[in-house]
Formats: sequence, structure tokens, C-alpha cells
Amino acid sequence: MPQTNFEIVRGSVHQTPDVEAFIETLNALGDNPAPQARTLFDSDREIIVARAPGRLDVMGGIADYSGSLVLELPIAEATFVALQKDEERALRILTLTDETARDNYFEMPLAVFERDDNEVIEYAEARKYFAADAKRHWAAYVAGILLALMRERNVRFSEGARILVSSRVPLGKGVSSSAALEVATMSAVAAAFEIEIEARELALLCQRVENLVVGAPCGVMDQMTSACGEENQLLALLCQPAELLGTIPIPGELRFWGLDSGVRHSVGAGDYGSVRVGAFMGYRIIADLAGLPIKQTGETVSISDERWRGFLSNVSPTEFEERFAARLPEKISGDEFIARYWGMTDAVTRIERARSYSVRVAAAHAVYENFRVRTFAENLRAELKEQSEMRRSLLGELMYQSHASYSTCGLGSTGTDSLVELVRNEGTDRGLYGAKITGGGSGGTVAVLGRRDAGPVIDEVARLYQERTGREPYVFSGSSPGSAAFGYLRLQRTKI
Repeated sequence: MPQTNFEIVRGSVHQTPDVEAFIETLNALGDNPAPQARTLFDSDREIIVARAPGRLDVMGGIADYSGSLVLELPIAEATFVALQKDEERALRILTLTDETARDNYFEMPLAVFERDDNEVIEYAEARKYFAADAKRHWAAYVAGILLALMRERNVRFSEGARILVSSRVPLGKGVSSSAALEVATMSAVAAAFEIEIEARELALLCQRVENLVVGAPCGVMDQMTSACGEENQLLALLCQPAELLGTIPIPGELRFWGLDSGVRHSVGAGDYGSVRVGAFMGYRIIADLAGLPIKQTGETVSISDERWRGFLSNVSPTEFEERFAARLPEKISGDEFIARYWGMTDAVTRIERARSYSVRVAAAHAVYENFRVRTFAENLRAELKEQSEMRRSLLGELMYQSHASYSTCGLGSTGTDSLVELVRNEGTDRGLYGAKITGGGSGGTVAVLGRRDAGPVIDEVARLYQERTGREPYVFSGSSPGSAAFGYLRLQRTKI
């Protein structure tokens, strides 16, 4: 049988070196020991390839769900999805781990998403289906994309799809591997089935998949960065709910790195969820203290709020301290909160009646983080015009303050604290200005700001951390375009 190779017939690699490596992976599928890999694609049909990067949360983090400004950097590491349409109305999904198939294969008929009357099932039904078997839960991130298009865009798939996933975005390190997978899949599906979706809507649809099919209460900044980010620029996103404010180029003398603590992060972890609930409880109580009209709507409430537009982050630090901080409870049980305040505006998370929630610190973080991010953005733009060591130190201090606030909320970890301490010990004299925990906290990656030439100092921090903890941190360095800027590749096989 003659050997075949894939050839790009449409699209640009955008000087991203991982594209060539991924195509080599496709060409090597015939030699893969797993039969699912060798038989996944039909050599007579074209393949669509999409690429979506992970993200480094420079500033903003968990304040996204409270309406904060966030600043996000698309990283060099990305997820690739190769998709081939299939005449059979079924999904066949293979994800490669260390370039082998192992047990990461999933197959389902698309009829699973339809009732006998051809109506599309509810998200809750799909979430229950994927949660019923731990071996297929991972497939919700991919298969859920088609369900979202069926429900939100009324797409009816007359054909199925064969999907290969290969990711270089490390799992559980707080750099949004899940969003990269969702965005790459959505981009590939849209291209293959000729569905026009602009980048912002694509990201919002992906967030719905993670919230409602996977069941993880994430904000939208991860998907927005993966879809809309630009190489070597910080995406400025006002999460009200998802207002793109353009990008901020990274000043030429500065650079951002990510240092993985080795402590696994999960957005579905209880700590993240409890802090999120505490922040929404805080907004609900503030609305009551401010005398805003409030209406109960099922398990949630709606608040008529023209002043803060429904977002806690729009409360100024001064007003928060003068009018509300002292009147917010430090802690309140879910049962007491529901009895007094009925519910909250967040439809993604649920209040556990028997659980105690920290309200004051969670609300304070949302208010002050928004102020810190805005100050950071203004000073970074100023740094583009005039270099200043004093300003760089201020940027670093804002990062250190953000890190301390995470810890106050209970979202710190000994690993991330140790990395931040090591960065602070090296200090500005050695070109490191600041560091902070990223994303949902409770482990994961630390973002570091330093001079462009501080790479050797970053390596020294990584070495010292390994000596201290026994864990060798993965170093994130560099950037790459989001999925919209990358577009997609159309591949065909040529016999050689």
C-alpha cells in the first residue's frame, strides 16, 4: 500500500512551529499501535485542522464572574483538533496522550442528543449522560460543542465527524487547557460544516459547553482569550459579560512568564465555587443595602441595577469601604442566606444550605481586583510610551497585591506562595518585578513580570523551587495567535 502524507491546500501556519509537528503526528497515525488511531480517518476525504492556545492570566482572574476587567495572554502552547466529516451520523473522538491512543477513545451516535420527536435534548440531560461514566466525562468538552450548536444555532448535522485531539497545553496547571480544547473543536466544526460564527460568539458558546455540559462554573475570559487573543499582546476583556476592549502590546523591554507550581488546579474545585458563591452573595446583600428593586425568579433573583449595571466589580473601592464592607457578614450559612435573601443572580453555581460561605473577603476581592487591573492596564500603556523603573515596580506591586488577595479568599497554595516568594527574593535588581497566582487559584501556575533579558533568572527561580519542593516547574514562555487569528487549515492526502 503506497504511503500517504497530508498536504496543506488552504490556510497559513502563521509561523507557529507546532503546526509542522502536528502534521507529522497525523502522518504517523498509520504506525500508531492503537487500532482506533490507524482507522480514524478516511484517506479519500479532506481534513480540517484548527488550533487554539491556552492562556496566561496576567491580571483579573476570578474577578471575571463579577464583571472585572481582565488582562490575558495567549500562550505558545496550543491544542490542535483535526476533523473529518463522516457519512454516518456519529462522533468518533480520539485524544492523543504522549502521542499514543491509550484508552482515550469515545464514540457515540448523534441521536443521543435528540429525542424521538427530533427535538434536541436539554443541557442537563447531556451533563448527566457524560457524568454517568468517568471514562467518557472528558468527551463532554468535545461532543458538547455540537450540542451547543444544535441548541443555540439550530444546526442540524446530517453527517457525523471523526475528531483527533492533540494538545500541548498541560492539564491541571491553570492555563486553561479546557478552553483551548473547546475553542479548537468549535473552530474545526464551524469550518468543516460551514457555520459562520464570529470569534466572540464562538467563545460564549464554548463557555456554555463548560458551564452546562461539563458542569464547571468558569467565567468567560479563558474562551475569549483562546478565540480572540493576539500574539504578544494582552487581551483586555471587560467581563460585562464579554466586552472586548482591544489589546495592549507588551512593552519591548518587558516579558511575561508562567511558572507551574506542580499543584494541580481545577476550576471545578470546591474552593473556587465557594468563593464565587460568596462574591455573588455579597452583591445580593449590597443590592439589598442600597435599596435596589429585587425580584425572585425561581432559584435565582433579578436585580434592577442601573448604577452598577448588575456587576459587583463596578462598585468603587471607596464606596465599598464607606457603605458596605462593614455591613457584609464575614460568613453566612447557605440556609440563613436563602431564608433572608431568597437567592443570588448567578445561575451557574448553587448554594449548599449546610455550607458556610465567606462573603466579605470574596466581595472585597472582586471590587479591589477590578481597580488593580485598571491601574495595571493604564500603567502598562504608559510604559509603551516612556520606560520607567518606578512604574515597573508599581506593576509588580499590583501583581503581589492580587496574589495576597487570592490567599485571603482561601485560593492560595504552598506551591504558588513559594514561587511568588522566590520571585520577590530575586527582586527588581535582577529584573523580576512581580508575580501572582493565576486563574481559579488553589494551585496551578504563577504569572511573572520581568525584564526581557530575565530568562536566566526565571530558570534560577525554577531551580530553587525544585530544590525546595522536589517539583520541577514547567516554564511557560512565549505567545501565539488565538484561533480566530490562526483561522483553519484544509488538508488533503497525497500519495508518495
